[in-house]
Amino acid sequence: MKAVVYQGPYEVAVEDVEEPEIEHPNDVVVDITTSCICGSDLHMYEGRTAAEEGIVFGHENMGIVSEVGEAVSTLEEGDRVVMPFNVSCGFCQNCEEGYTGFCTNVNPGFAGGAYGYVAMGPYPGGQAEKLRVPYADHNALKLPEGREHEDAFSLLADIFPTGWHGTELADLQPGESVAIFGAGPVGLMAAYSAKIKGAAEIYVVDQVPSRLELAEEHCDAHAIDFSEGDPVDQILEEHGGMVDKGVDAVGYQATDPEDVDTDTEDYSYQPAKENPAVVINNLIRVVRPTGQLGIPGLYVPEDPGAPDDMAAQGRLGIDFGKFFEKGLKCGTGQCNVKSYNRYLRDMIIEGRADPSWVVSHRVDLEEAPEMYEAFDAREEGVTKVLLEP
Repeated sequence: MKAVVYQGPYEVAVEDVEEPEIEHPNDVVVDITTSCICGSDLHMYEGRTAAEEGIVFGHENMGIVSEVGEAVSTLEEGDRVVMPFNVSCGFCQNCEEGYTGFCTNVNPGFAGGAYGYVAMGPYPGGQAEKLRVPYADHNALKLPEGREHEDAFSLLADIFPTGWHGTELADLQPGESVAIFGAGPVGLMAAYSAKIKGAAEIYVVDQVPSRLELAEEHCDAHAIDFSEGDPVDQILEEHGGMVDKGVDAVGYQATDPEDVDTDTEDYSYQPAKENPAVVINNLIRVVRPTGQLGIPGLYVPEDPGAPDDMAAQGRLGIDFGKFFEKGLKCGTGQCNVKSYNRYLRDMIIEGRADPSWVVSHRVDLEEAPEMYEAFDAREEGVTKVLLEP
């Protein structure tokens, strides 16, 4: 079958790989109808992880069940399903307590598993024609038959639940104000979730105009372009003070403008330098005392392409003294998709939510190399890419 295979930094190719088979009675095999390119795939694509050549990418997957293991009881051939990016068992202590993103059975020596991701277990990704789903009764969410809501349902694998999770980590309540750093797919979904939850004011920070326009149009957000000046100062001025809550939807490859010349008319073409701690420190500055930060953005314990030795070891220069002084709270970690996906699915079905506006491209699987390049370059208009085998 055809699949998207990592070739080394900044290179993927569509190659022939072995088709998955039933390996355990609780497995199913799914014929993929949609698989998404995720911002976290770019960390591997850029060579910023320990990912080895030959890994099949793709942790955001949906499709039609084509083979069913004999121990599977709730799924049948022909069922339309979407899979959380988390691979989990359903019965370890963490899973039983709802922390399916930190399953201790599926990836020995590590808390958590995922499809097609470095260090997340022996589970090939779904940017391919077929995918094996272990613990399928637990890991596959059934969807209505047909093709309706295909784009929206595909986002249940990761970015819609992860955006929602960011607001949960921040304990965002109706009527509160929130600053969301990053207007990539997860940041936009965090802003959309904040709108659904009834946030009074939403600020979204980025420097890509098309992404900020989406935040304004679909999330009723205030767009903050950090290439035009300190984003915290912009929010403080526009809001009239600090916000109640904050979300980091960027992670460890955050950047800030370098040597910004305030006398120039256009900041957007000035070079940016990587600063892994800048978003967390900006959130510490902009969230009011006793407020809360949600950090779904990815941070790693090792970064081979880090800008300095400390960051290479996953250590950041965080303003913890100010964090403590303000009595801030913080929630971190990858999303436990199963805590949210069933409810978000039903919101889509009932017309209460439709996150498909974030999708900019649906292309054939063969176009994956070109789309990885465009997405990694943050090209205008490239926000969320769906691949169709």
